[in-house]
Amino acid sequence: MLDITLFSKLKKSSILLVVTSLILYFIFAYYTARTEYYKIVALYAAQFFLFYKLVDFNKTNLKLLTYTAVIFRIVFIFSIPNLSQDFYRFIWDGRMIFGGFNPYLYTPDSFINNDIFPINQAQELYNGMGELSSSHYTNYPPINQLCFTIAALFSSHSILGSIISMRLIIIAADIGTLYFGKKLLKRLKLPSNRIFWYILNPFIIIELTGNLHFEGVMIFFLIWALYLLYSGKWKWAAIIFACSISVKLIPLMLLPLFFKFFKTTKTSQISYRKLIVFYVIIGITILLLFLPFFSMEFVNNYSKTVGLWFGNFEFNASIYYLLRAIGYSITGYNEIAIIGKILPIISVFIIFGFSLFKQNNTLSKLITSMLLVFTCYLFLSTTVHPWYIATLVLFSVFTNYKFPLVWSFVIILSYLAYANPSNSENLWVVGLEYAVVFAVFIWEVALKKTASFPAVSQHY
Repeated sequence: MLDITLFSKLKKSSILLVVTSLILYFIFAYYTARTEYYKIVALYAAQFFLFYKLVDFNKTNLKLLTYTAVIFRIVFIFSIPNLSQDFYRFIWDGRMIFGGFNPYLYTPDSFINNDIFPINQAQELYNGMGELSSSHYTNYPPINQLCFTIAALFSSHSILGSIISMRLIIIAADIGTLYFGKKLLKRLKLPSNRIFWYILNPFIIIELTGNLHFEGVMIFFLIWALYLLYSGKWKWAAIIFACSISVKLIPLMLLPLFFKFFKTTKTSQISYRKLIVFYVIIGITILLLFLPFFSMEFVNNYSKTVGLWFGNFEFNASIYYLLRAIGYSITGYNEIAIIGKILPIISVFIIFGFSLFKQNNTLSKLITSMLLVFTCYLFLSTTVHPWYIATLVLFSVFTNYKFPLVWSFVIILSYLAYANPSNSENLWVVGLEYAVVFAVFIWEVALKKTASFPAVSQHY
């Protein structure tokens, strides 16, 4: 139960910060549209200031920060996501499975264009998800689909009911992240209050709880896996890591970084047996999770859909936009088909470079490499939706790098694209966002000499 005496002992400044934040979150959740760009930026900036002050003033009052984190999320319970329409597709997929359909084998267009309505509220969901989503096969992995199905199980006739069900799952995942995040920070001899730079971050609250992005569930499994890994339970860690991949595929790119992690205590040589078993357990777990949906048609549809993200879509990119501009000046055309194939190859080389030449033999070093590898991947991506950087914000909690926190603040600038009917981006605004991010990134990674790993280490 909520400890009433806790709030009676608070300073007036903390009470004011909490109450003001609650009011602003309520306005954001129920009285703000994504076309109201200046209102969104103003509310977001105010929330960020209050968030910083709240955590800074209450570094030792973790109970208050925990209660506050939950209360802020509860504010969004009955709201319709206002910055993203992805949830319509989530509900569609969940109800498809609940109705006995394999969501990987059909596009929404294949039904609606033939006047077939396979699920409840099919037309409303179809209209809400938009043309881009309705014309493609689903790309959400099986545990993500399980979350959608749970929402359909509890509410197959109400869109709001499905939203509430999914939101409760994401809130539960955030609480799990708080739990394991605090425990892992203690194990690494780092301040436990660092986790609140993630949990109370307005970006995390708005994008995950508010806009129903399941990066929160992926992150929960990821931090749980890292905690198990540190605790020496590496086989269980492999299973949980596979669950993280089965929510979002992104953690797949982190797997090569484990190459130098499994070293024997006595000889400090890589234990290839443990490494191979670790990878095999992950692979088998993923295959088992995908098995209920498996067919050759599924493989074909899924691979094509995932491939589209590298060669067809573009949003809020950085290096890619610079290369695109160069391509326009030389050929007069958008060369995304070529650039979109080259950039992932560069990302692969970076990943293997960190795997082979960095000593990722402690969890602290491993997490830092994960942070930097994923950052480079996003810098080279053609599409960087705001919620993609949630994982960076979590990793930053365990390192001395603060650029992900800065990025979580300026990322709101990307929503200017929705302030006009054509959803076109203002490249000057995108440039401003990345100018800030790259400046802090270069300062911390290349120029600043104080960044260091915590001294704690443990081998398995």
